[in-house]
Amino acid sequence: MTQALGPDGGLAAALRRTLDGRWSAVRDDVRALPAELVVPRLELTDVEAQRALVAERLQALAARGHGRRGLPPAHGGDGDVGGGVVAFEMLGYGDLSLLVRSGVQWGLFGGAVLSLGTERHHELLDDIASLRLPGCFAMTETDHGSDVQSLRTTATYDESTDELVVHTPYDGATKNYIGGAARDARLAVVFCQLSTRGKPRGVHAVLVPVRDQQGHPCPGVTVADCGVKAGLNGVDNGRLAFDHVRVPRTNLLGRYGDIAPDGTYSSPVDDPDRRFFTMLGTLVRGRVSVAGAAGAATRLALTIAVRYGEARRQFSRPGGAAGADEVVLLDYRAHQRRLLPALATSYALAFAQDELVGVLHDLSTRPGDARDGSSADGDVRADDVAGRQHAQRELESRAAGLKAVATWHATATIQTCREACGGAGYMSENRLPALKADTDVFTTFEGDNTVLLQLVAKGLLTAYREEFGSLDTRGTVRFVVSQVAGTVIERTTALQLIGRLVESARSRDGEGDVLDRGHQLSLLEQREEHVLDGLARRLRRGAADGVDPFELVNDAQDHLLLAARAHVDRVVLEAFVAGIDRCDDDAREVLERLADLHVLSLLERERGWFLEHGRMSTRTARSLPGHLDQLCAALRPHASALVDAFGIPEEWLGATIV
Repeated sequence: MTQALGPDGGLAAALRRTLDGRWSAVRDDVRALPAELVVPRLELTDVEAQRALVAERLQALAARGHGRRGLPPAHGGDGDVGGGVVAFEMLGYGDLSLLVRSGVQWGLFGGAVLSLGTERHHELLDDIASLRLPGCFAMTETDHGSDVQSLRTTATYDESTDELVVHTPYDGATKNYIGGAARDARLAVVFCQLSTRGKPRGVHAVLVPVRDQQGHPCPGVTVADCGVKAGLNGVDNGRLAFDHVRVPRTNLLGRYGDIAPDGTYSSPVDDPDRRFFTMLGTLVRGRVSVAGAAGAATRLALTIAVRYGEARRQFSRPGGAAGADEVVLLDYRAHQRRLLPALATSYALAFAQDELVGVLHDLSTRPGDARDGSSADGDVRADDVAGRQHAQRELESRAAGLKAVATWHATATIQTCREACGGAGYMSENRLPALKADTDVFTTFEGDNTVLLQLVAKGLLTAYREEFGSLDTRGTVRFVVSQVAGTVIERTTALQLIGRLVESARSRDGEGDVLDRGHQLSLLEQREEHVLDGLARRLRRGAADGVDPFELVNDAQDHLLLAARAHVDRVVLEAFVAGIDRCDDDAREVLERLADLHVLSLLERERGWFLEHGRMSTRTARSLPGHLDQLCAALRPHASALVDAFGIPEEWLGATIV
C-alpha cells in the first residue's frame, strides 16, 4: 500500500535544484531572457512575418553571446559544451522556431565548421557566433536522408584551377528541407561525394557560398523555398542545387580528409567506413540537443495541462447542489492517470538527458580527441584509443536511443495534454496546438527514430560480438552496466547502488515486489538480456543457414527495435535512480514515488512481454493498475510542485488558461 506523502514545504525548490543539476547557472541565465525575446507570437500567421521575427530574435540572442556558448576559449567562447546544449534545451520553453534556427546556425553549421574543419576554417567561428555570417547545414537530399553514405551531390577536385567543383547531378540529389536556406543563409556546409584524381573518397563536407552580401543567390546556385509546413514556420527551410559551382580547394572541411594542391588525398583515418562514421560522430551534439528540446517542450505542455487541471471544475460531487462543490479535473483518477505517469516519465528522461549532456561535455573537453585518441599536441596515445573510441560509440548510441524515446514521448504526451485541456487546449492562444505542430518533426529530424533505434540495436550486437564472444548475455549486460554506466552516470555511488539493488533482487526467492527498486531494475535488465540474447541467436542461426544478410536483418527488424527499446528503458530507469541518489533530502520521497510511477507505467505497457516470457505472474500483472492508482493518489497533492519545479518563467508560459 502506497503511503500518503507529507506536505510540500520547499518541495518545488528542492526538485528544481535536483533537475537543474550541473548547469543550474546556465539555466538561470537563460531564464533571465526577456519574454518578448522568447515567447512565440501566436497571432502571427504570415510565414514571412514569422521568419522575420525569428531572424530578429536570433540577432538579439547573438548580441547576448548565445552563439559563443560551447566554443573553445581560443575562438571567443566559454568552452562549456554542456552549457551550450543546456542553453539550447531551455529555449524549448519558448519559441521553437527560434530554437531550431539557433540550432542550425550554431549547433549544425557552426558545429560542423568547428568539428570537421581545421584552423583555417575556425577563423570563421567569430562571424558565425555573432551572426555576421548566417549559414546552413546541407546534408539531406530529396532521395537520400538517413543513408548519408549514399548522397549524390558531388565535389570533384580540378587540379588545373585548384578548385572543387560542386554539382547536383539530378533532381533527386537536391539538398532538401535545409533550415536557413530559403531566406538568410549565405554559406552552406554541403555534404558531397568527394573525388580526387578520378578516385572516389567518400562523403566529405565543403563550404559553399549560396548568397552574396545583397542576399542574391550566387552563380550556379539554385535556391527554392520549401513553403508552409505543419509547424516551425519561423524557420526558412529551403532547397539547394548546384550547377558546377567552383570553390577553392581550401573550402573542404579537412580535419578527417584533405587534398594537397597536386590532388593527393590524405586522412588521419585510413579505413573509409571508419572515417565516415568518425565524421558523423563529431555531429552527435545535434541528436543530444533535439532530445533536450523535446523534453523541454513536453514539460511545458505538462505544466499547462496540470495547471488547467488544478483550476478547471467539472461536475458536482454526488449529493451536492448543482453548480456547487464542483470537482477540479485533476481530482479525477482518470485525469491523473492521463497526466501523472507522463509527468513521471518526463522526469526520468530529464535525468537521462542530464547524464548524456555530461558525457558529451566530458568527452568534448578532456585532453585529446575522443574520436581518434590523439593527445592535445596531436600525438597518438595508442593505449588510450580503445577507451576513447568505446566511450564515443556509447555516447553516439545513447544519444540516438534517447533522442528516439524522448521525441516519441513528446509527441504522445503533448497530444494527451491537448486532450486533457478540452476545447481550451485546441485554442491557439493556449500554445498546445503550436507545440503539437512544432515538435512533430522532432521524430524525424536529426535521424528518423526507427532508423536510430536500429542503430542502437546494431551497436549492442557489435559489443556482444566483439567483446564477449561466447559469453552469455548476462555477462554482456553486466559489462555494459559496469563500464558504460561508469562513464555515463556521474562519478558517484549511484553505479554501486544500482548493482547492489539488482543483485539483492536477483538473490531473493520468488517473483519480487514491483514496488521494490531492485526488482524493478532487475526486471528491465532481464528483459534486455533476454531480447538481446534471442536476437543474437536468431541472427547467428540465420547466418549459419546461409540466409541472405539483408533478408536476415530485414526479417529481424521487429526484434532489433525491441532490443533497442529495452536497452533505452533500462538506461532511463538507471538514470532516474542515479538522480534520486544525488537529490536533496526534501525531494527524495516524492522522487522515489515518481520513479515508481514511471517504471510501473512501463511495466503495465509491456506486461504482455513479461507474462509471455514468465517474468511476471498474472497476479502481479493484474495488480499494476491498482498500484498506479495508489501512486497517482499519493502524488496528486504535489502535482503543482512537480511542474513548478521545471522553473519555466511565468511570463514565458504564454497560455491564457494558466
